[in-house]
Amino acid sequence: MVHSPKTEPDPQASAAGMGRVAVLALGVFAVGTGEFVLAGLLPMLVDAFDVSVARAGQIITVFALTCAVSAPVLTTLTATWRRRTVLVTAIMIYLLGAAGTALAGSYGQIIAAQIVAAAGVGLYIPNASVTAATLVAPRLYGRAIALVVTGFTAAVAFGAPLGTALGGLLDWRATMWFTAALALVGLAGVLAFVPGDVRVTSAGGLRARLQPLSDRRVLALLATTLVAFTAVFIPYTYIGVIYAPATGDSAVALAVLMFTGGVAGAIGNLAAGFFTDRIGGARVVTVALIWLATGLVLVPLATSHFGAALAMIALYVMAAFAITTPQQHRLIAVRPEATPVVLSLNQSVLYLAIAMSGLLGAAGIGLVGARYVSLLAALLALLALGLSHIAHRLAGGSPDPKGTATVDGSLTSTSMAR
Repeated sequence: MVHSPKTEPDPQASAAGMGRVAVLALGVFAVGTGEFVLAGLLPMLVDAFDVSVARAGQIITVFALTCAVSAPVLTTLTATWRRRTVLVTAIMIYLLGAAGTALAGSYGQIIAAQIVAAAGVGLYIPNASVTAATLVAPRLYGRAIALVVTGFTAAVAFGAPLGTALGGLLDWRATMWFTAALALVGLAGVLAFVPGDVRVTSAGGLRARLQPLSDRRVLALLATTLVAFTAVFIPYTYIGVIYAPATGDSAVALAVLMFTGGVAGAIGNLAAGFFTDRIGGARVVTVALIWLATGLVLVPLATSHFGAALAMIALYVMAAFAITTPQQHRLIAVRPEATPVVLSLNQSVLYLAIAMSGLLGAAGIGLVGARYVSLLAALLALLALGLSHIAHRLAGGSPDPKGTATVDGSLTSTSMAR
């Protein structure tokens, strides 16, 4: 059966629904920590397997590429399954990959295990958001989806720094077992609190999900997302190498840098939502990209001193996280009838950007060194600024929607998602 939330549930039912959504957010936190902690573990993996920084960075590239491909493909293949079955399957796949990574004895084994883990992440995250909206009343759709996304933000701000510090104090394998333990808690929560009969209406086959790519407006916006977040993730993927002089190769100091970035990013995301409602997504993206490019140009001045590194990361990561929400709003504005599909495409492009950051960052480090690789990211931020302007022109300068989308493509008050 298809679970449809009641229009006006009583307060107890609303609380129960949001409680179940919190369980889904916990799962996102678990698998998201496993994804983002890889950047913090990179220096440890270089030492453990005696590989170059560039080669170690390809672990993140492979993970992200797998997520980008598996998200639409596995979601389509499991579209008719009960939601709890999909979510349990996704976490089990992730657990297999996380355990395989912790037990890996070679670089090749880590790559293989991370492909498995990434397939689980690619299946879990988009389905957690869709499932969340089926567990609450329509008036709570925005808040439910925002709560799930909060799990991702928490993974960046808290999970990844904690895992990095744990790896430094114990061992990188301990970090992977830690992420597996988090996933087990998420699995128990899904089994205990997500109803077993929840289904959702399928968005169609893979061809239907890719149909919006024939729209030039959508392509221009997705190209903006791709280039902008490649710029964002180059300094994140190689954060341990770029700021090694400031941290003295201390995993705990690196964790503090990552935590600072996560908190600044959360502030930037909230501010972007506020200003998107008032001046429109295109203007917010313009300001954020100029801010980001400026910060990335200044990074080489702050790589040798820990205090300066803290301030610099807070500066540019706040701008980096301010891009996501307005980009989603712009996509909704041009294709409101295909909201779930265009947002899932945007998520796949984000993963593709992470993959490209690993490749381009490695090339940039080889060309100009770790200290100056942020200059390459700054150039990409400026390119993204040009693409954003083109996207705005193709959209005819149309205003952004005054709300966020529900799972069926309708709009609800934006304030719900804040």
